[in-house]
Amino acid sequence: MKKQGILNSHLAKIFADLGHTDRVVIADCGLPIPDGVKRVDLSLRIGEPSFLEVLDVVESDLVVERITIAEEILTHNPTIADSLKERYTSIDMCSHEDFKREVAKAKVVIRTGEATPYANVILHAGVIF
Repeated sequence: MKKQGILNSHLAKIFADLGHTDRVVIADCGLPIPDGVKRVDLSLRIGEPSFLEVLDVVESDLVVERITIAEEILTHNPTIADSLKERYTSIDMCSHEDFKREVAKAKVVIRTGEATPYANVILHAGVIF
């Protein structure tokens, strides 16, 4: 049994296989996930686990070079937006419609139980050197 890090075997495998600039999406429970993109559904019920709980665990196991968010989060979900701005210095923004198109390029979408607007992020993998 693993001693530390991500215990979810599906996520551990995907993270181990990531390369520089590969994309991982952490999504609220309403984000549409395109056909063909791997989905790891962690949602248990509305609000659980939360977007930030999942992000905390993922970012402890993954090197993140930059993120992409929908610009609508700034006005419709300032709490999550502020948390993301505190954590990351390199942030790309696009419309929510463009964001949904970008999700199709992800290696995986991790679905949370989050039920607040625009609580979605694309994490762009960095490197450890």
